[in-house]
Amino acid sequence: MDLKLELVPIPVSDVDRAKEFYAGKAGFKVDLDVVPQENFRVVQLTPPGSACSICIGTGVVDTAPGSVQGLHLVVSDIHAARTELIARGVDVAEVQEMTSPGRPSVYYAAFTDPDGNGWTLQQLPY
Repeated sequence: MDLKLELVPIPVSDVDRAKEFYAGKAGFKVDLDVVPQENFRVVQLTPPGSACSICIGTGVVDTAPGSVQGLHLVVSDIHAARTELIARGVDVAEVQEMTSPGRPSVYYAAFTDPDGNGWTLQQLPY
């Protein structure tokens, strides 16, 4: 049995502002932006190179905007990814190295969307 995570709903307070952040600043591709009925809008965006998308909108989820934390975007070069996001207008924290004796390091750099939903760039040691 295959279990593929392909869509993660993200609660936002302003769909257009969030769409501009994810597409315009973070570089996600807009896959879909539809209003199938009144008070229901779905915007699906996909990070470059990802098989998993996010969904923002109106009437999509009932959770509070900014309540999603700990989403990871795995990158091969965290310094290059951080530099690119900063150049696009995203406020990305300094790179943090996590290591333990005898183990290769893993690197992290955090940022948030305009509502405070938390994202982390992660570079694994492979």
